[in-house]
Amino acid sequence: MEVESFGTRVKRTSKKVMKVIGISLLLIAIVVFSFLYWATYEEGVMAGKVLRVSEKGMLFKTYEGKINLETFGALKGTSPIAESFDFSVYKSDTDLIKELQQVSLSGERVNLYFEKHYMTFPWRGDTKYFVTRVERLGH
Repeated sequence: MEVESFGTRVKRTSKKVMKVIGISLLLIAIVVFSFLYWATYEEGVMAGKVLRVSEKGMLFKTYEGKINLETFGALKGTSPIAESFDFSVYKSDTDLIKELQQVSLSGERVNLYFEKHYMTFPWRGDTKYFVTRVERLGH
């Protein structure tokens, strides 16, 4: 029976430790990426008129839009202030994209239900805000 030298044991133990550290770092990276990709930071509603919905991008095609929010002053008789807000739409939600295109052409007032994510990813959209549903309010 051959006795293992101290150097050989250290080398073997170091390989095991490095393997455990590597696997742990990979698992942590997967968990962090998953959280940043799928976790929702905020959910809410924006009211206004959809100005545009377009497909953008050179490498990654995404659907982006802009809504005109009307902010009314606190004092009676003041005029509204027009503020626009950019949003993204999941490319897989084709019915929602068509409905947003229709309301942008009609100029009707809508409520856009959205979710905000922690980060943007180039293949998903330009903004952190993703519209999930449209509620039409009429003219």
